[in-house]
Amino acid sequence: MKLVAIQSLSPGACLAKPILDEAGKTLINTGIPLTETIINRLQQRGVTFVYIGDKRTNDIVVNSTSTIPFSLRKKAMESVEDVFHSLQKKHEKTRVALLEQSVREVHKVGNQLVDEIMNNNDVLSLLTDVYIYDNYVFSHSVNVTLYALSLGKEIGLTQPVLEKLGAGAMLHDVGKMLIPQDILNKPGRLTDEEFKLMKKHTTYGYELLRSTPNVSALSASCAYQHHERLDGSGYPLGIKEERIHLFSKIIAIADVYDAVTSNRVYRSALLPHEGLEILYAGAGSQFDKDMISAFRRAIAVYPIGLFVTLNDQRKGIVSKQNKGLSDRPYILIQEEGGRVLDKPYEIDLKESPTLIIISNDLKQT
Repeated sequence: MKLVAIQSLSPGACLAKPILDEAGKTLINTGIPLTETIINRLQQRGVTFVYIGDKRTNDIVVNSTSTIPFSLRKKAMESVEDVFHSLQKKHEKTRVALLEQSVREVHKVGNQLVDEIMNNNDVLSLLTDVYIYDNYVFSHSVNVTLYALSLGKEIGLTQPVLEKLGAGAMLHDVGKMLIPQDILNKPGRLTDEEFKLMKKHTTYGYELLRSTPNVSALSASCAYQHHERLDGSGYPLGIKEERIHLFSKIIAIADVYDAVTSNRVYRSALLPHEGLEILYAGAGSQFDKDMISAFRRAIAVYPIGLFVTLNDQRKGIVSKQNKGLSDRPYILIQEEGGRVLDKPYEIDLKESPTLIIISNDLKQT
């Protein structure tokens, strides 16, 4: 299978991995030829990348252990959604009762996510399964949690500490429920006034969580501080490195990374290595440099199925990951010296320190 940008697809291409909706129902199965109408609809629904069948890459498969079981992902999204809906209840007793119940479920599901991350020795890749979601905030909250937990594990946090981090990450954007939908989902750049209002979601989230039974001050601080930056350029307080909690530093990295690698109405998603470049641009000033390096080790920088060019001009497909060195994957070399090889061969970039990936190609052909 080969990873391809949706805009480069031609009618007749067949999916190598199915596309699912947020309920887990298969929308388009493998082996079904895509029509121009289907391709256009996928673009409209925010799909950026898909896996297609390719004669030269039939042997390349995505390891399912690099992803999270859909049933658990769905349960996590539903638990976050329940918190949002509970907070919208106008009757105070009803709101408090529902909140206590939904927060307990967040902790329960968060602990299950921690178990999944702790028991998985593969690098994390959320690009390998294609889902269509109708609510970005809920899917973003779960993605941020998974990235934060993967980073936390990489830097050596214990399971009990990760469970606290997971709860804070799942609830970090809860304040957005008080932001007007037309601002939250605006298909373009926010005005200064709109951005000023958007920034209030951190304070709103903190106040909501501090007044909610069974929510720790630590979880509330994650909502409050996840947009703070080491150099004091963040919000809402503009505090600097020493005053920002470790969890908030972790969630800040996960939050930005998922935001830039997710498809939005106003821009297309970046690939993982491009998202990392955004983080590294702020390393040492906005984000902790050592944490970004740890994050790079924890995720699939170059996803399986991506067609790449090496600095010696050989070209091939990312075929396997190297745990801890995800920017040094295995490459199935398919082109050499300007010609297509009859017998592709695999190399391990970990064993070839002079070789680097210099570009990628997401086109179908």
